[in-house]
Amino acid sequence: MTPGTAPSNPVARARAVIGLNTAYFRTKALQSAVELGVFDLLADGPATVETIQEKLAVRHRLTRDFLDALVGLGLLERDGAEYRNSELAAEFLVTGQPTYLGGTCAQHARLHYHAWGRLTEALRDGHAKSAVAAQGAAAYLDHYRDLDKARQVMTHMDAHNGFTADELARQLDWSGYTTFTDVGGARGNVAARIARAHPHLRGMVVDLPALRPLFDERMRELGTTDRVRFAGGDFFVDPLPASDVLILGHVLADWPADKRMRLLHNAYQAVSPGGRIAVYDVMVDASGNDLETLLQRINSAMIRDDNSAYSVSDCEGHLREAGFEVDRVFPADTITRDHVVIARKAV
Repeated sequence: MTPGTAPSNPVARARAVIGLNTAYFRTKALQSAVELGVFDLLADGPATVETIQEKLAVRHRLTRDFLDALVGLGLLERDGAEYRNSELAAEFLVTGQPTYLGGTCAQHARLHYHAWGRLTEALRDGHAKSAVAAQGAAAYLDHYRDLDKARQVMTHMDAHNGFTADELARQLDWSGYTTFTDVGGARGNVAARIARAHPHLRGMVVDLPALRPLFDERMRELGTTDRVRFAGGDFFVDPLPASDVLILGHVLADWPADKRMRLLHNAYQAVSPGGRIAVYDVMVDASGNDLETLLQRINSAMIRDDNSAYSVSDCEGHLREAGFEVDRVFPADTITRDHVVIARKAV
């Protein structure tokens, strides 16, 4: 059904409402399959219900129904008594694939799903409802002290930002630049992918010092240890590395407006004359009615109270206030439907 239109048949209209009401059935089937390891198991080859139950320690009498539901969702295929991964699952839901999205499925199962269960309460009292909401900014520090937990968060982030990195590598003209810095760049996935796409570039990632082991690990995996370096610190306090291009992706929305401006002023000092800053985030455009963008913004606000959503025009205004000249704005072809704002520092 096209958003904003209703079918003429009353039963179909009722089903449309019920379909929205029970959409989480599909969500949890996907998430549980990832958590159980269904797709990783079937990456080794087809298996029967009995084999899947034995190897995954699954006992429920409706396991066959569960697997058949995954077939209906297009995630598995069934041939006689055996199940195998569909092409979609093989591409995106098997651990180790460069396009792996299972990490974000697992993170949503652990954190986001439960927060959304309290949306009504959040709308009434105005506060985020995730398990980390009460920690505020300390949530990052607490998560990153435990490298296993931090790795889970990084896998979730990389599932999204890999597509963004490829978009930035295509959309920006990097030929006149040699250095770039990804501020809040986590374990360096975006920086590494840009560096691999443009071998003449040298990159830097700025983030909390606790992430250095995961950064080093990721750079070894991607073969960019000699091309991308890590600078641990507080990007609100410490000077940012001087660079031709500075990237701020899914960072500004994590903070209230005054901190956003402080960070952008720091960024202006770091960008070389004639250089550029690229900001990407889940921003609403002038129409303000893109459903997926609106839901993404609500999702972020359900996780932390520090979150402060902003629009494309807000971003342009912030960049101009910091001293930049806005060059270009475009919607990115990414999972979270980001907008990208490119601005230049005058020579």
